[in-house]
Amino acid sequence: MSENATISQMEKEVQEMTALRYLTKENAVFSRTEGGFLSLEYNGQFWNRVQVIRLFPFTEPEKFISIRTVEERSREIGVVKDLKDMEKETRKMLSEQLNLHYFTPVIEKILDIKDEYGYAYFHVMTDRGECRFTINMGSNAVVRLSDSRLLITDLDENRFEIRDVFALTQKEQRKLDLFL
Repeated sequence: MSENATISQMEKEVQEMTALRYLTKENAVFSRTEGGFLSLEYNGQFWNRVQVIRLFPFTEPEKFISIRTVEERSREIGVVKDLKDMEKETRKMLSEQLNLHYFTPVIEKILDIKDEYGYAYFHVMTDRGECRFTINMGSNAVVRLSDSRLLITDLDENRFEIRDVFALTQKEQRKLDLFL
């Protein structure tokens, strides 16, 4: 293969990878597979299974939803600009996939936090029930999303959210002081 053909092929691949395609109710058909996954028919092509990823998970959770292939080196097929612009059933299927991918229990009460040997052991009550998890104190496990909102990632990369630190009791807030 000549050098010009190789460069031309590379330019074509880069153009394909960087192209922005919007998926709409007019040009994209999503459906559920037997296994509970999501398939997509778009632009004359069919994908047996696709991933649904939020591009702005904290600031625009219902907008700019990336639809990607499922391979290890996944590539973007297109973007849903706003979920509200999709048909009701499609919106429901996309939301289900997002909820599975972004499972983030909300911490409503801090029962206990113990700090030992560089790890913090949390015992909390979430909107999904009682939970215990561990974080590494030396990592960025606790991220402040706003003045009052925290995102905590445990050792297994599970995410937990505290939507409003100031809604917790003074005692619970003091337990969190170590991380703020």
